[in-house]
Amino acid sequence: MIQHFNEMYDGGSVREPYARLEGWTNSMPAELRQMKQAEAEQLFRRIGITFAVYGEGGDPDRLIPFDMFPRVFTQKEWRKLEAGIKQRARALNAFLKDVYNKAEIVKAGKIPAKLVYQNEAFERAVMGFTPAMGIYSHIVGIDLVRTGPEDFYVLEDNCRTPSGVSYMLENREIMMRMFPKLFHENRIEPVDGYAEALRRTLASVAPAKCDKDPTIAILTPGHYNSAYYEHSFLADLMGVELVEGPDLFCEGGFVWMRTTEGPKKVDVIYRRIDDAFLDPLCFRPDSMLGVPGLMDCYRSGGVSICSAPGAGVADDKAVYTFVPEMIRFYLGEEPILQNVPTWQCAKTDDLKYVLSNLPELVVKEVHGSGGYGMLVGPKSTKEQIEIFRRKIEEDPENYIAQPTLALSTTPTFVNEGVAPRHVDLRPYCLVGEKIELVPGGLTRVALTEGSLVVNSSQGGGVKDTWVLAE
Repeated sequence: MIQHFNEMYDGGSVREPYARLEGWTNSMPAELRQMKQAEAEQLFRRIGITFAVYGEGGDPDRLIPFDMFPRVFTQKEWRKLEAGIKQRARALNAFLKDVYNKAEIVKAGKIPAKLVYQNEAFERAVMGFTPAMGIYSHIVGIDLVRTGPEDFYVLEDNCRTPSGVSYMLENREIMMRMFPKLFHENRIEPVDGYAEALRRTLASVAPAKCDKDPTIAILTPGHYNSAYYEHSFLADLMGVELVEGPDLFCEGGFVWMRTTEGPKKVDVIYRRIDDAFLDPLCFRPDSMLGVPGLMDCYRSGGVSICSAPGAGVADDKAVYTFVPEMIRFYLGEEPILQNVPTWQCAKTDDLKYVLSNLPELVVKEVHGSGGYGMLVGPKSTKEQIEIFRRKIEEDPENYIAQPTLALSTTPTFVNEGVAPRHVDLRPYCLVGEKIELVPGGLTRVALTEGSLVVNSSQGGGVKDTWVLAE
């Protein structure tokens, strides 16, 4: 039987980060816990924190499950994670700058050219163009899992538009509102500086043609998008405009925003739409979400787009396997955080191993996200495994496989009381004039007993993430 590291209990004793939470838990009767849980759900509903699930019928807007039991890290643990995340963000940006220009890493034989240049996320439209400060991925979401006291692994990188930061901020807000005494008793690093740090990051990468304080706007697909709440939430926190494609137009090499007082120039666009929809004159001609001529303004230095078009080639799940080599190649350092061992089904030997061991492996689509398009072998039926086997055999290049890690657990409130549930962590690393991240992140929890799938679209929930101050 696989032993899972319990982040609160070591044997029979409570680990130091959780020392003050045991009494809090034990002193909370079931009635109070249920009342507080209902209060949290009411707050989430009143604020409007929902996400969308399409294709299942009924109202697509769902309330994300919130667990009141916080996840806790010591300052020492966080320092290691912070250093590893910043190192990874630097290497990923160096890789993007390289492959869109001189491609030294490809010439050196460190990564196959096919994996880069035949990747559907690679955008030829920006070949030879370097954005402001040479930064392509300005908000990097690094998904981490833990398997032991000192063992953290990177599960995947999100270099385009990682979502979920609004949950990180609202989780904290709701916990502080419901349990003020708990925060008085524990010295917890704040996360409420994220919006200011994001605004600072976006402003620092304004284009050269911007000769004053940059005007920043968040470009959203609109209120039907599953993350629309987050788009409006961040715009409000930063004090910037939330715009849709038709609100913008291009003229004279610049991007302009339609306002009641006439056109206003936009210098930095934090885009929350995919590359394919950004500009119908450059990408998908049927896009109604983007801005005609946007890419011409971008390439001529009239506007900055964050994250840069084409950044997705760095968070492909097959490219992920080469990130440790990127760190060595560009930074001359050894990786602080390790990858999960990964088999690429595009390789003959790897494919043979994967097909022979499907019941023990986790298999993912190279471009998949949200917990879709994946097989968790140990939790799947023979029929599900055979269906996936045929998919892999038909298109092996579309899949990678990883061992089923013994993910750590944290205490979670369930109907019966408190029980361990598996978790992951997504910190948000901001890359601009400097690299920074707030102490914490989004902890996602698999609420179903024994489940390893933490995605909200697959029944997962969220909880507050604490980093204890020294």
